[in-house]
Amino acid sequence: MKLEFIPLDNLCVSKANMRHARKAPDVSDILPTIRARGVLQPLIVRPCRNGGEASPGFEIVAGARRFHAAQIVAGERRIEAGGALGAQSGGDASGETGEEAAIAAAATAVANDPQSSAEACDPVADAAQLPCAILDEGDDASAIEASLIENIARLDPDEVSRWECFTRLIREGRRPEDIAATFGLPDLAVRRVLALGNLLPRIRDLYRREQIDAATVRHLTLASKSQQKAWLALAEDPDAYAPRGYQLKGWLFGGQSVPVRHALFDVAASGLATIADLFGEDSYFADTQAFWAAQNEAVEARRTDTLEAGWADAIVVGPDTHFHEWEYEKAAKRKGGRVYIDVRGNGEVIVHEGYLDRREAARLQRTAERGGEGGSSKVARPELTSVTQVYVDLHRHAAVRAALLDHPGTALRLMVAHAICGSHLWRVGVEPQAARSDALRESLDESRAEAVFDKGRRACLTIAGFGEEEPTMTGGGSSGLCGAFARLLALGDGEVLDILAVVMGETLAAGSAAVEAVGTQIGVDPANWWEADEAFLDTLRDREVLLAMVGEVAGPLVATANAGEKTKTLKAIIRDHLAGAGGRAKREGWVPRWMAFPPTAYTARGGVGTVAAHARALAERSAAFEERPVETAGDDAELLKTAEGEDAPQDGDDRLAA
Repeated sequence: MKLEFIPLDNLCVSKANMRHARKAPDVSDILPTIRARGVLQPLIVRPCRNGGEASPGFEIVAGARRFHAAQIVAGERRIEAGGALGAQSGGDASGETGEEAAIAAAATAVANDPQSSAEACDPVADAAQLPCAILDEGDDASAIEASLIENIARLDPDEVSRWECFTRLIREGRRPEDIAATFGLPDLAVRRVLALGNLLPRIRDLYRREQIDAATVRHLTLASKSQQKAWLALAEDPDAYAPRGYQLKGWLFGGQSVPVRHALFDVAASGLATIADLFGEDSYFADTQAFWAAQNEAVEARRTDTLEAGWADAIVVGPDTHFHEWEYEKAAKRKGGRVYIDVRGNGEVIVHEGYLDRREAARLQRTAERGGEGGSSKVARPELTSVTQVYVDLHRHAAVRAALLDHPGTALRLMVAHAICGSHLWRVGVEPQAARSDALRESLDESRAEAVFDKGRRACLTIAGFGEEEPTMTGGGSSGLCGAFARLLALGDGEVLDILAVVMGETLAAGSAAVEAVGTQIGVDPANWWEADEAFLDTLRDREVLLAMVGEVAGPLVATANAGEKTKTLKAIIRDHLAGAGGRAKREGWVPRWMAFPPTAYTARGGVGTVAAHARALAERSAAFEERPVETAGDDAELLKTAEGEDAPQDGDDRLAA
């Protein structure tokens, strides 16, 4: 095999080529590269044979697409030089530009007869030459094998390899748009590849080895270096769960991600921090609570503007419900149409103008028909203007909340109804209790504490009339906020407080300082609710901690005697003492120091989340008592006793004993 540069006019596509066809192939992906750099990879050719005798030309065994692309580029350059092909295609009867006609003419010529280089190229002589590897004379089978190897064995480079190449080009002074033009890629595709540079090398290596998917990598580009390290630690721990795909986005943003594009307010002026998607498509708010505070103000301003524009009403549909268009009918502003502002849980706000509930629309239609019988079909205009309605609404609201101060029992029920059903001002989420393994999930589901809480929840669901099949009290019920409020008004204080305890339990954040504050206040003894199981023991890795636990369950002498043993042996000793197996004395009611109230650590190294949470709870409590006289602590205790139902009135009086 030898290498030569062969003119385009001396080349044609062989019948042995797998791309031989009457129709010219699609070369749009390689055309930009050939325009910029020419044909760099040699074509595989062999001498043409005509009736058993050699012909002066060569037929292409592999590289037909490069050949067709080179012909199109040659045609374009002829037009630029004002050659004969440009004059031939200059007629604009079809509405094509000269360049489009030239490209079409070259491609059509190849399609009409791929065998004939004379017919495939323009009659004007062309000096363009292509690098070719000339095969020794052989049979068609060898040529077909060469074509298959050239086309099938080729693998596109993975994104990490592209990133390495693109990064080298950037260092050489190339701009991203130059890279896009050279390789025929969209600018966004180049930015996506370059965004991989924000990832830790180990994450890039996992992606190269296809151990993580593209969706996971994309969301990891949103993570800081510390978050990437934390994710890698989870991914490399066989007993931990590393979130992937869209679950990873929730992990990065603490459960909720709100795209910046959904904001109704000026993000730059608000000063809220955002995290940009390094692929250049999306950015998200770092603090979702701050976002909702600003978004709710913007929604209320939008509602006010809508009312001032003359609409009969503007109704905010909160994230707990949805606006279903099929339940409404279109109605013009002059016919009493309303505006529905649909606020979604992801922050998106959709405004539906000019709608009426179908039942109300039917009633208005009947009224109009009766008016037609009496000689008038005109719909009566609203009694109040939108501005007057806002005035009335605001003053009624002020009066109700002032009077509510004298009715804490009613306020309690209203608050519980809001916590259960939510509103556009209330967003209460259920603690997901996300387990990182099936064993942990099973351990939690089978615990006594979960069984007792679920039993209490089922009882409260029945009391509230929600039905025992509801998964949670929070978000349950189908009668809406006012329906839940009406049900709670019919219940005694004790029943309402029971429901409140369930709702609070469902929405109490795991691992928070609030858990520590409540557990310490009411004196929770974990030994009454938990006992060590395999799921717990399997998570233990620290030898110093395990040795201290051996001292707690077996005594200091046993711990000293086994000071040099491996973690597996130490776990076996703990397991035997907790079960009373292997002739060892059974240890009843043992809980690790981390689970006690208050919690403590086994070492001085720190890193115990429950201890840190308890310290936060103590600090916040101390700060609170610095602002209030300590002598009121007794009154606080009495309030707590009343809230727990001791000596509280069950019926009749609207006010709680407090």
